[in-house]
Parts: sequence; C-alpha cells; structure tokens
Amino acid sequence: MEVLFATNNRHKVEEIQSLLTTDIRLITLKEAGILEDIPEPFETLEDNARAKIRYILDRCSVSTGFSEDSGLFIPALQGRPGVHSAHYAGPQRSDKDNIQKVLTEMKATPDRDAFFQTTICLIWDNKEYMFTGICPGQITSDPSGDQGFGYDPIFIPQGSNITFAEMTLSEKNQVSHRKKAVLQLIDFLHQAKKSG
Repeated sequence: MEVLFATNNRHKVEEIQSLLTTDIRLITLKEAGILEDIPEPFETLEDNARAKIRYILDRCSVSTGFSEDSGLFIPALQGRPGVHSAHYAGPQRSDKDNIQKVLTEMKATPDRDAFFQTTICLIWDNKEYMFTGICPGQITSDPSGDQGFGYDPIFIPQGSNITFAEMTLSEKNQVSHRKKAVLQLIDFLHQAKKSG
C-alpha cells in the first residue's frame, strides 16, 4: 500500500516511515513532483493539517493521502509557540532561533510544563479522518543533544531524564506524540485494507 504524505520535511518523513509496517510505503511530495511550500494559514493544528492535504490532493493525481501538523504547547506562555512552532522566531524557520526565543521567554518562569501535539488528517475515499497524539513533558533551561529536530534539544518527555535530542530515533519513537498519532493512522489503514 502506498500513501502520499504531504510534507517536504525529511525529518518527519524519516520518523513516520520508521514507524510504518513494511506493507505501507510513503510517497513523498518530492516523489510526487511537488516542491513548493504548503500554506499553513490557520490557528489550529487540525485546520492546518486539513488544508495541507487538500492543497496537495488538488495538485496531483493521487486521491488518498495525509498531512500532519505538530506544535509545542507551553501553558506558562499561554500555549505558545503552539501552531506557530515552525516559524515562532520568524519566517526563516530556524530551529536555533525558535529554541532561543522560547528559552528567553521562559527565563523567569518556574513552571516548565509543556506538551507536543501531532494531528494527522487523512483523506481516504473522499472522507476525512483525524488522529491526534500528545506527549507531555518539561522544557529544559539549556539545549542538550544533537539528534532530532525542532525543539527536541529543550524537551524532556514525561518519565525520562534526557531530551528528545539525546535519544536515538527508536528511543524517541517509544514515547513521541508523532508515534501515538501514526499508530492510529496505521491501524485505520490496516482495517481499511482488510475491508477494501
């Protein structure tokens, strides 16, 4: 089974492909010949995920696919960076700048609680399905580790004492928000394959 994944983020492709069973293969946007940036104009992960997959399906010959939108939500910052996580420090989408902005804003804040959320929107047989995964944790005072991407160097998942960026991909996949959403997606695809 081949399924289009509407992203140009190679890190997300690697993470999700590593979680999929061998009978499911991702078709990347690069393979589909779409290299443009996909608009993310909305204020919720659900709306952005929906908009991204519909935008792509309107532009290629594939009728089935999914997109995801993820964000880091910090209650002490009124939920920021949230849906704007990728470009929190500006349109340059710099992980380093985004991390620095969060740490600066949290400098005087004792409450370090945070959570990552991933929401996947799948279009299957012209119907829409949503899958959501959440990973609670804490924000560190300083970045640590060089694995992963985004805010991984400053996020310690609940039950761990190291950041996502200090974990191997397989270790991160044990607890990550993306894994929780992808497992729901995989279960749906397998059920759909059996019934179809």
